[in-house]
Amino acid sequence: MARGNGGIIGKTNQTSFGKCTATGVTATGCFTTQPGTRLVTVAVVAGGGGGGNYYGAGGGGGGLRTATCISVSGATGYPITIGGGGAAGSNSPGTKGNDSIAVFPSNPITSTGGGFGGGGSPAGGKAGGPGGSGGGGNGGGTAGGTGLGGTGNTPPFSPSQGNDGGSVISSPNSGSAGGGGAGAVGGSVTADTGAAGGAGSSLAPLFGAAPQPFYQADQPERGPTSTGGFSGGGGGGSGQAAGAGAPPIGGGGGGQRSATTNSGGGGGGDTGAGGSGIVIVKELNKASGMWSLKSQLKAQQQGTWPQILANIDYLIVGGGAGASGGFCFGASAGGGGAGGYRTSYCSPVSALELGLGTYPVTVGAGGAGASGGGRGVSGSDSIFSTITSAGGGGGGAWNNVNCNPALTGGSGGGGGGQGASGAAGNTPPVSPPQGNSGGNGGGIAGPPGTSGGGGGGASAAGSPNPAARTGGAGGAGSANSISGSPVTYAGGGGGGGATTGGAGGAGGGGAGGSGNGCGTSGTANTGGGGGGGSNNQNPPNTSGGSGGSGIIVLRAPNARTFVATPCANTVTPVASCTVATFTVSGTLTIS
Repeated sequence: MARGNGGIIGKTNQTSFGKCTATGVTATGCFTTQPGTRLVTVAVVAGGGGGGNYYGAGGGGGGLRTATCISVSGATGYPITIGGGGAAGSNSPGTKGNDSIAVFPSNPITSTGGGFGGGGSPAGGKAGGPGGSGGGGNGGGTAGGTGLGGTGNTPPFSPSQGNDGGSVISSPNSGSAGGGGAGAVGGSVTADTGAAGGAGSSLAPLFGAAPQPFYQADQPERGPTSTGGFSGGGGGGSGQAAGAGAPPIGGGGGGQRSATTNSGGGGGGDTGAGGSGIVIVKELNKASGMWSLKSQLKAQQQGTWPQILANIDYLIVGGGAGASGGFCFGASAGGGGAGGYRTSYCSPVSALELGLGTYPVTVGAGGAGASGGGRGVSGSDSIFSTITSAGGGGGGAWNNVNCNPALTGGSGGGGGGQGASGAAGNTPPVSPPQGNSGGNGGGIAGPPGTSGGGGGGASAAGSPNPAARTGGAGGAGSANSISGSPVTYAGGGGGGGATTGGAGGAGGGGAGGSGNGCGTSGTANTGGGGGGGSNNQNPPNTSGGSGGSGIIVLRAPNARTFVATPCANTVTPVASCTVATFTVSGTLTIS
C-alpha cells in the first residue's frame, strides 16, 4: 500500500493557486510570487535596437520569447533584468538593444536585444546589425549601394525570437529598410521612401485581450494597442521622398521616431531610439493529476487549492438624487445628479472573477425631493462584490439659501437659481469615471425669475441654464446591452425654470418644473436624477422630483447557474449566457 501518498497510487503533484494574476515587470529587480503560486507563464521582451542615422534604417525589435507552466516556489523572489533600448545613431549606425533575462531556476530565459539599424557616412549602403530581430539595411546615400538587413533570431532559439531586418538594393538617394519584428521581417527598399518595420507579435493569447495595464502603445499618441503587440521593428528613414517608414503594430518607431517604452520596439531610422523591454508573468491556477488526500487538505487549509472561479460581467448603477424645490419670489432649483454608472460589459474594465457561493447585492435607493428652499437628498450606493457605484448628488437650492448647495456624488447635482454652482461628479473618483458634474444655475431672484442647472449624467455633464428663466437639461446617461437589449441608464435631472424647465437626461432623468411647477421624479431602476422644482415669483413653494432607484445586472456564461433572491429579482437566459437583474437588494448564489 502506498502509505507515503495517503493510499493513492500515482505521481504526487502540487497545486498552483496564483489566481491567474498577470504582472508586467518594467524595471530591473525581483519578481516575487504569491504564497500559493507553483506555476507561471512568462514572456520576456528584450530592448529594441536603435535606428541608424544618415539615410538611417530602422532598428530591430527586441527578442520575444515565452514559456508556459514554469515551476516556481511560492512567496519567492526571482531576479529579472529589463533590457534598455538601443540609442539612435549620430551620423552612424544605431546601437544594439540590451538583453532581458528572467531567472527562474527550472527554466531561465534570455531574450536578445534588437539589432541596430544601418547608417552613417561616408555614403554607401551599410548593413543592419544582428539581434533578437535584425536591424534594417541603410540606403545608398548619393552614391547608391546595397545595405543588407541584420539576421534575426541571433543567437538561435526554437521557437524563433524574431526575424531578419529588411535590405536595400538601391539607386542613389534611396530610402532605408525597416527593422525586423517578432512577427515579420522588416520591409525592404527599392525606391526613395523608407520601408515599414516588421510587425510585432501579440501576447493576448497568453495574457488576455487588450486593454491590459502592461500592454504598451504603438506610439505614445495612439493609446493602448488593440492586440497586445510587442517587439515591432522600426521604420526606415526616407531618402528624397517626404515620407518615412510606417510604425508597425508592436511598439516599433516610424522613421525618425523613437519606439514606445517597455514595448521592445525598434527605433525609427534617422533619429529613433529603441524601446526598453518588459517581462510579463502570469501566476497560474492548476490542480490536475493524482493527489493525496493529505496534500489536498493541507492546500485547502492554507488557501492554496485553486478555486472554481466564475467570470461575472456587471452593470451597477447607484440611486439617483432628489432635487430641490422652487422657492417663492422666483427661485428655481437644480436637478438631482444621476447615480454612479459602472460596467465591465463591452468596456475596457475586466469582469469580476468570483468563487462559487452566495453574495449580497445592494441596490441603492433614490433620494427624496425637497420642498421650497430645501436641498434634494442624495441617492444611496449600489454595491456588488468589490464594485460600488455612488448615489447621485442632491440638487441645489436657490443661491441665497446658502446652506443648501448642490452635492457631489456619482454624478453631481445641478446648482440652484441665481448663479449657484453645480457639484462635481465621479465622487469618490474611479476609472473610468462613474459620472459627471452638475450644471450651474442662473438668473436673478424676483422678477423675472431664475432657473436651475441640470444634474450630471453618466456620459455628460448637466447643462447650465441656457437663459435666465429656462432650466438646464440633465446630463445624458449611457446605454448598455448587458440584459440582451440596449437600455439607457443614469440620466441627470433637469433644472427648474421660471418659464421653461430643463429636460431630463436620457436614461431616466426627471424633467424640471416650469412656471410654478414641481419637478418630475427619476425613473425607477435607472438611477435617474429628479427634476428641480420651479417658481415664477408667486407662492406657493414647489417640490423637486425624487431620484430613481438604482439597478444591478450580472451576466455569466451558461456554464454557471444563478439564483437571485428575493423573487422581485429575475434570472433569464440571454444568448449563451445567464443574466440576473436586481431591482431590489438581495443575494446572488453562483454555482
